[in-house]
Amino acid sequence: MNASKKDTSTSAATQPETAGAPSSSPTAARETNFLRMFSFASYMTVAMIVSYFPLYFLDEGYSESQIGILYSTGPLISIFANLLLGIISDKYRTIKKLLTILLFGQLIMVSLLLTTDSFIVICFIMLAFYFFQTPVNPLSDSLILLSSQYTGTPYALIRIFGSLGFAFSALAVGFLLKETGSSATPVISLIFIGITIILSFTLKDYQGSLRKMDFSGLYKLLRKPAIVSFFALVLVISIAHRMYESFLAITLRQMGASDSFIGITWLTSAVSEIPVLYLLGKYGHKFKELPLMAIASFMYAVRMLLMSQISSPIWAIPIQAMHSVTFGIYFITALRYISTIIPDEYRASGQAVYAVVFVGFAGIISGLAGGSIFEHFGKETFFQLAMLLSLIASGGFLAKHFVSRSSG
Repeated sequence: MNASKKDTSTSAATQPETAGAPSSSPTAARETNFLRMFSFASYMTVAMIVSYFPLYFLDEGYSESQIGILYSTGPLISIFANLLLGIISDKYRTIKKLLTILLFGQLIMVSLLLTTDSFIVICFIMLAFYFFQTPVNPLSDSLILLSSQYTGTPYALIRIFGSLGFAFSALAVGFLLKETGSSATPVISLIFIGITIILSFTLKDYQGSLRKMDFSGLYKLLRKPAIVSFFALVLVISIAHRMYESFLAITLRQMGASDSFIGITWLTSAVSEIPVLYLLGKYGHKFKELPLMAIASFMYAVRMLLMSQISSPIWAIPIQAMHSVTFGIYFITALRYISTIIPDEYRASGQAVYAVVFVGFAGIISGLAGGSIFEHFGKETFFQLAMLLSLIASGGFLAKHFVSRSSG
């Protein structure tokens, strides 16, 4: 990628103002608001999947091991789904249409959950559901990043509404299910997905203005040592993150925490990242990406160390608040860095590769290897291993920064 291409393709995630419609124009403001509403609605569904579907399946009579099987299908199918949808999006230069199709697929799959109690059938339904669900976030991230060139609104100042949607859903649905029971979980999810479908029709397909891509160029990009090393480090820190996320509820339950308390911890993490997203949206472009990711990875290590040492669930609240300086910094900065090393015409595919690493490979490794370590060696060893992985990633990002600076 030459210098001129890099300058013109860098999104407003790194530059607050870019070519196209100024952020003060009525059209740009309207498009930004639609993107914010879509992000808010789509993350309400994410909160349902993370926080309440496990409890729904538990109350339906499925064992913890069966629930684990249901949730292990997500990372597995995400590898295929994200790559396929990313390639289709770049080839046909559309994101909006794919998002609408994927959301309709989710709607159908959740509807089918209400028609059966067969575990085998539900496994296939959830497999199909994750096929339609896992590509939504990377595709919407691509759309938001591309929109920044026309609206002048940085990615983080739109993505922050996803955090608000997650927090709202985690809190409001918790109170609602307390009155109705967990059996209402699929119905509430259908409502959230329906709202998101309606909002998807308001989006603009920014990718339609890009030139048609040459896939050989994408393969050449992904073979570059600088890009390969970046995704390798992403995999290391993502495994640590997934280990923490996947076994947080189990750890707290073993400490005697109630389901409502576990919900509060999820709410804490969602709310904590909001100010960080805002600050990164305003001032993040002033800082280099790799040092920021090194800092976030180091804070992950501190977070994992603290989690390995606590014996009372109450301490999980401040540890969850560290989500702001770990995932909040890491995720946004990683997307910003990708926008500087992957040209716009490969943006959706680049996002798909990132999602495959972050959700797919990291999810499978953390679920299989991490689960065995947790079961045989206990909480302390489990989180200390996650701490070690975080330290390796931190040192790797810092070393990569100094190498790239000296070679540049």
